[in-house]
Amino acid sequence: MDKRKTWREQEEDLIARWNAAASRQQSLQSQILRQRDAGAEPDAQLLLEAERSRSEMDSVRREVARMKVQFYTGKRY
Repeated sequence: MDKRKTWREQEEDLIARWNAAASRQQSLQSQILRQRDAGAEPDAQLLLEAERSRSEMDSVRREVARMKVQFYTGKRY
């Protein structure tokens, strides 16, 4: 039972990270689009933040894939 509780906490943490990264990504993309619609090039800092956000999303995706493999191979639950 202790393992299940630990796994559940890991999954909840991963969901929270995913939601935070996704909302940050959406916010940055909307800022970039607003700047482009205004006829200006987006800030370099803003583009850098968007790239960092994409990297975080990729990291979370890899972790989700790892957990799915563990689940399907019987190493989880």
